[in-house]
Amino acid sequence: MTSPTLHVAALQLRAHDRRDFDAAWPGILAAAARTIEGDDVDLLVLPEATIPGYVLGGDDVDDTAMARALAELAALAARTATVIVAGSVVRVGNRLRNAAIAFDRDGSVAGRADKTFLWHFDSRWFEAGDAIEPISTSIGKIGALVCADGRIPTIARALVDRGAQMLVMPTAWVTSGRDPGALENVQADLLARVRAYENGVPFVAANKCGVELGIALYCGKSQIVDASGRTLAIAGERDAEAIAARVDMTPARPHRARVLVPAHAAPRPLPERPIRIAISARDGSALDREHLAWLNAEYAIAPDSTEQLAGLDRAIAVATVDDALAGDPAGIAELRRAGYRVIVWESRSGDGWTRDVARARALESRVYVVVLDRSANRAFAVDPDGAVLCGTFGEYRIAGFDLDARKTTLTAVAPETDVLEAFNRVAAIVARNETSP
Repeated sequence: MTSPTLHVAALQLRAHDRRDFDAAWPGILAAAARTIEGDDVDLLVLPEATIPGYVLGGDDVDDTAMARALAELAALAARTATVIVAGSVVRVGNRLRNAAIAFDRDGSVAGRADKTFLWHFDSRWFEAGDAIEPISTSIGKIGALVCADGRIPTIARALVDRGAQMLVMPTAWVTSGRDPGALENVQADLLARVRAYENGVPFVAANKCGVELGIALYCGKSQIVDASGRTLAIAGERDAEAIAARVDMTPARPHRARVLVPAHAAPRPLPERPIRIAISARDGSALDREHLAWLNAEYAIAPDSTEQLAGLDRAIAVATVDDALAGDPAGIAELRRAGYRVIVWESRSGDGWTRDVARARALESRVYVVVLDRSANRAFAVDPDGAVLCGTFGEYRIAGFDLDARKTTLTAVAPETDVLEAFNRVAAIVARNETSP
């Protein structure tokens, strides 16, 4: 029977090179046992590719060593009556997959989720997963994702819509090292909370820290987020540690709208130069021709700027959305698949999540998002990298920004990692799921 409240833990591990797995594994297993026994947890999550490592460099992994490690995890799950979800390489036929394996309280394998959205050099040695299904365990249904799967909003959405009561992520969140004093990663810093909020379920992510094989720097920040999107526990950036918290496993309260597949935007040549846009949360009286001329703005986006929006739409495909469609993880993703590049979101929710959701939608789908927040009397614009470009407030009634349509064509967010291709692939998997029992 599913418990209403669970004590969950994430074990953040220091990265090890694949060749050092045999030496590292006894310490990892001991740390897992200490975490379970010290906190009496119901669920323990370990990072992506804990077994045998993330940067493989090829497919010549030691299957015997991996099988032995997995058997020892199964024995730990049975001895402590704990559900354990761990990242491991698995061999499927003659190919390797990057998987999250769930052991139930009796040590049996409850299920496995293979990474669907391969990141950067993943595809050099991993085959992408081809199923999106929750895993049934004695503590409830778990929606397991692996690392970059969390960047594709429709994956978590599909898991919750098929019954997942919690999202669980073995991950290897990397960082660029742009700022050695603050290790950034958009999933750790933004998307984990948004995934929990928009799906109405808790989210648990276990990451690594340190460096693997000199080419992968991990940002730490393993975290536990409740169903409202509130961070309950978060690890530091640089040290191995365990975090734990209690989460409520009541039925999911997802943000969902009736997402109709929109008509495809008519193909049009993209502008060769940036377009100057003025934005305001006030009605069109705030955007007279004189103001636009002062700002060198070619178009205006405001609550009643219908003619201006129509002109902008002729230059670059524009779609308008409300709170329900913007809040649904599939809403803007479907518009992106249909060819829209600019989203205008008129919001009245006032729930404090508009800015974070707008940033998430922009960077997930590689679109511009302009928010007309009527509850806060504020307009702001977000670019396809998720950066807020400008925004009005108080007496600052009109702001302007340059809309560079070429940025929306850059759907590859890492080498060999294209989000638009992923949207299409996930949509095909979900459609197949909907026709199966």
